[in-house]
Amino acid sequence: MRVIYTLLVTLALPFALLRLWWRARRQPGYLQHVGERFGHYAARTDAVPVIWLHAVSVGETRAAEPLLRALRETYPAHRILLTHMTPTGRETGEALYGTHVIRCYLPYDYPRAVARFLDHFRPAVGLLMETEIWPNLVHACQARGTPLYLVNARLSEKSFARYRRVSGLAGQTLRALSAIAAQTDNDAQRFKALGATHVTVAGNLKFDVTPPPAQVALGAQWRAGVGKRRVLLAASTREGEENMFINNNLHNIPGVLLMIVPRHPQRFDDVAALLAQHGVSYQRRSANEAVREHTCVLLGDSMGEMAAYYAACDVAFIGGSLLPFGGQNLIEACAVGKPVLIGPHTYNFAQAAACAVAAGAALRVTDSEDLRRQATALLDNPDAIARMREAALAFSGEHRGATRRVLQAIRF
Repeated sequence: MRVIYTLLVTLALPFALLRLWWRARRQPGYLQHVGERFGHYAARTDAVPVIWLHAVSVGETRAAEPLLRALRETYPAHRILLTHMTPTGRETGEALYGTHVIRCYLPYDYPRAVARFLDHFRPAVGLLMETEIWPNLVHACQARGTPLYLVNARLSEKSFARYRRVSGLAGQTLRALSAIAAQTDNDAQRFKALGATHVTVAGNLKFDVTPPPAQVALGAQWRAGVGKRRVLLAASTREGEENMFINNNLHNIPGVLLMIVPRHPQRFDDVAALLAQHGVSYQRRSANEAVREHTCVLLGDSMGEMAAYYAACDVAFIGGSLLPFGGQNLIEACAVGKPVLIGPHTYNFAQAAACAVAAGAALRVTDSEDLRRQATALLDNPDAIARMREAALAFSGEHRGATRRVLQAIRF
């Protein structure tokens, strides 16, 4: 099965290069460090032992923060190698960790590229975040005796169905891992159903992420600048959702400023154009100007300030959930005590979403019309906001501890 997979991956090489070029039209970073994607590196670690942590993009990079900090404290003689697959993940890693880590792109899953990567860095152990299952990479680590773990592991029903179509290859790959530290019981059961062994439930590392005090202070400063208006945040929105906001006049709720923070930075200009096209009065965060009284929407077109946006709002809607994108992380909002609204599509964070609703920290809406109705009712009810704030803080506090459990699972 792996031979067939390798053949298909090799045949897909021209399309991989074309995809880099296509994505670089909007994100030039995709044409930087291209050699790294094929196992060619300049960065060296000399004789210092390396702990390798792979975080594919922005969400995984942020979630890795408590684990990375704990690894540095527990293994001070080691250097941390942080690998990514996207320019935004790499930029986030640079903003969060600076020179404390070595960073590069993980190569595509070609045997020779993987071999060059492992030969160059010689990691003592590898940790893959969430759902990064690369057959050739896993096989090469097993052949070299390099312990490789899948941590903060999650597998949605949608992903499980996709992997089940290639269950032979998936099972062989999962069994070659040293262990899997799953987020939830449901995730663990799905991995086991694919043939994985050595699966434990460690919880979700995102609960251990502490909102940076400087970001919280910045958000409080923004909130003070808004004045008496209440603030509704639409966080990590995906394509099509902003149209739904406009169609349902989410930007015209009396006495409310709407903040929209698109999930992907390449969409910042698209959302700005959409607002202008519909005659919506808006400002861009990147302009760094005081919010004007007549402004209806503040477009969050900045990177690395998500905690500040949450701190600035009264109520947060979590994007990617009105349309079938699976939803984005609601834990960040709860960590700063913000009431959360989520749509019907939250399969990427199914258990966290269900637990947040059960705890009274979140409310589920059925569609964009219901979002406006429930957001308006909540913003008009300070007592309800206060109750949900306390529930959000309690919910996020009760689920901490995944970092400690992941560290206990690692052996090298």
